[in-house]
Amino acid sequence: MKYALFICAAVDGEEPGREEAAGDPRFTSYLQEAREHGVVTGGVRLRPATDATTVRVRGDEVLLDDGPFVESKEYIAGIDIVEATDLDEAVALASRHPAALDGGSVEVRPLWE
Repeated sequence: MKYALFICAAVDGEEPGREEAAGDPRFTSYLQEAREHGVVTGGVRLRPATDATTVRVRGDEVLLDDGPFVESKEYIAGIDIVEATDLDEAVALASRHPAALDGGSVEVRPLWE
């Protein structure tokens, strides 16, 4: 079954840059394990919520807002798509993600197939 792992970072926290993450043994270990087992089938790092645009349509009018619609203590910083036999396996992988270890969180959500 496929799952999306939403990598959530604290709004007031400091997210590591690409070079910093590449030099962090926790990130490299996680990525190596995920690649060796072939469980990560896709993913992407997202820009901060402050760069987002929310789109709504009311009647014939297109309404745009800067940033996310809801106030939150966390924002989605990235998404991994993983293949796991069940929820337990997906949760086990998410629990090893460095974001879950640094005060952030990883939301595990099954995908429709």
